[in-house]
Amino acid sequence: MNGILKDRSFQLSILLTLIFLGTGITFLFLGLVQYSWVLFILLPVVLGVAIGAMPNKKYILWGAVITTAIVLICLVIPGLSGLLCIVMTLPIVVPLIFLGYVITHLIRRYRQIDDTNKLPVLLLPLIPFLVAAPTEHFLKKENEVIVEVKTEQVFNYSPEQVYDAIKSVDTLNAKKPYLMYFDLPIPTKCVLEKEEVGGLRTCYFRAGKSSTNDFGSGTIVEKITKLERGKVLKMDVIDYNLVGRNWLGFKEAIYYFDKVGHNHCKMTRVTTYTSVLTPRFYWEPLEKLGIEQEHEYVFNNLIKDLQTKHGR
Repeated sequence: MNGILKDRSFQLSILLTLIFLGTGITFLFLGLVQYSWVLFILLPVVLGVAIGAMPNKKYILWGAVITTAIVLICLVIPGLSGLLCIVMTLPIVVPLIFLGYVITHLIRRYRQIDDTNKLPVLLLPLIPFLVAAPTEHFLKKENEVIVEVKTEQVFNYSPEQVYDAIKSVDTLNAKKPYLMYFDLPIPTKCVLEKEEVGGLRTCYFRAGKSSTNDFGSGTIVEKITKLERGKVLKMDVIDYNLVGRNWLGFKEAIYYFDKVGHNHCKMTRVTTYTSVLTPRFYWEPLEKLGIEQEHEYVFNNLIKDLQTKHGR
């Protein structure tokens, strides 16, 4: 172990990772880079290119990967990110660091570059990020996409009973889906001020179990645009405050209630949200999964409330 810690390349891999990731995080909070491929793809690739240029390849990848994990996890402590977000980020970042390392290795096989431990030379691969990040930010507007997530479930109660149980919820306390054991925000109650078009409904959240801070806590304020008891409850989101999720927005929340058979109700929950995260092929399925888990939790609580009030 002492030999690893004293290894020049291992030490430099840690230092380079801190410099590259620190630059990316600084740019992010200065508003000089978007939540885009430049941050999530280009930056880890050029970091891999830099560490791949060092001699003694035995320990450098370990130094870079361990330091990356530690830096990202440390963002949880002050509430700059959440554990769930870190868990979702690592699977895309770590393989790209390795890809950059492989690129340098292949180039070196054809004797296009030489091994080096000189820090100024190893920092050269950071230049593409330093150029691409502000260029993308200032030349391209945020590419905000609108996504709809729909969940359906049949309840052994009438549409009117289901409507009355979901329109305002004093306390949500039900079986939690697995993502809520990380730090997915947990809804605690929804308060309906007036049951009429224009009335406000406020949903309150608390941080997930694994959170060490208030990450994920906050509120979502909805304004009713259409309602008919036992038929539909449609709301626009006019304000939201979920700490640490400034790349995510909410636009609309809808509940449809359809009679099924003699006295059953199929409730359809629709959440419309916005996101600026790219690449979309990676982030959108994860975003949808998180919202579907929120829906599942609300449905589990709804079943409990209906059983408490109406039996069966």
